[in-house]
Amino acid sequence: MISWAGYLFIIVLGLAGGIAVGSGLVSLLIVLDLIPRLAQLGQAFRKSAWFETAVVLGAVYWSLADFMDWNITLPRIATLLIIGLLDGIFVGMLAAALTEVMNVLPIMAKRLRLQAFLTSFVMAMVLGKVVGSLFDWLVFQW
Repeated sequence: MISWAGYLFIIVLGLAGGIAVGSGLVSLLIVLDLIPRLAQLGQAFRKSAWFETAVVLGAVYWSLADFMDWNITLPRIATLLIIGLLDGIFVGMLAAALTEVMNVLPIMAKRLRLQAFLTSFVMAMVLGKVVGSLFDWLVFQW
């Protein structure tokens, strides 16, 4: 049986972990300028508050869903498609923002003299990621 000190320790540990993870996500979004870059690419500077609100509400919603054991009653394939799509968009945006901030692709294309093929190079990477992910999810079962 856990005493009140044990409960207090669990509460402090959970808050500290949440603050650490939340701070890491916020600093990543700020360092990569993900939200302003999305607004710039979408030519929606006036709507950037909507992007920020969507990120915050998504984090709050999924935190509550995790803590309260909310279940979604959809067919398994629909659930996988929806969650996979949303996760893929998020991870893809983070990867693209990191790549853009570090200027990896332009520098590599210039050094390898592949400027004319840059669009094909990016599409090959995207398709490779998609095919690899689909293979992992649908074919390769642990």
